[in-house]
Amino acid sequence: MSPSPKANATTRFSDRVADYINCRPHYPVEILDLLAANCGLTPESVIADIGSGTGFLAELFLDNGNPVVGVEPNREMREAGEAYLADYGRFTSMNGTAEATRLPRQAMDFVVAGQAFHWFDRDKTRAEFRRILKDDGFVVLVWNDRRVDSTPFLRDYEDLLQRYATDYNEINHKNIQDPTVFEPFFGGKFQEAAFDNCQHFDFAGLMGRLHSSSYVPGKDHPNYAPLAARAREVFDTHQVSGVVNFEYDTRVYYGPML
Repeated sequence: MSPSPKANATTRFSDRVADYINCRPHYPVEILDLLAANCGLTPESVIADIGSGTGFLAELFLDNGNPVVGVEPNREMREAGEAYLADYGRFTSMNGTAEATRLPRQAMDFVVAGQAFHWFDRDKTRAEFRRILKDDGFVVLVWNDRRVDSTPFLRDYEDLLQRYATDYNEINHKNIQDPTVFEPFFGGKFQEAAFDNCQHFDFAGLMGRLHSSSYVPGKDHPNYAPLAARAREVFDTHQVSGVVNFEYDTRVYYGPML
């Protein structure tokens, strides 16, 4: 029996760090306004970014003036995040997991996770988040959801992944974006919001975006050559002035932990 896709969750991005930094979308600044209006976020709020990776979500809060502790188990991703955020004096990086952060009890005003919660053991993570969160604190879960059918290009890109990716459907984070998952995790009702987000890529950028995804096969895999050939066809069909557009819904799920 092959291992669960989550079995190697800590290591499966190790060889994709550069493409992740260069080709993954960042997070809209509107998230800060949302949390300020609804959760009392201020520049003094202490943030724990769990599964902080290359630092994109931490950067959003650091630019707001917040002290941020990034917790990341993957060494390559953690070191990339440390380098990316090296100029921010209020950033601290730690080796830890969502289930065992090593953070102090009741020390955090916000516990956030960007593009990461679908890798966590939810029961153990809930217990750990409740431990490190202040009584009046909030949990914020964020994903950049790539739209799969809003344009002909995105429909063809999704078809390419369905044909050639390895465990795409098994680890797709959309699998858990459901009240039956979130309500038990938050311990009750939660709030949600969505913001438009977009990236523009030439062909090299498109290939980098593909390579940044852990479900896309490596170059020694039999699926890689047909995937790359089809990617070229898709790009050539849909490019305008040498560029294709990736559209996203940045989805935010937030609330206290009850």
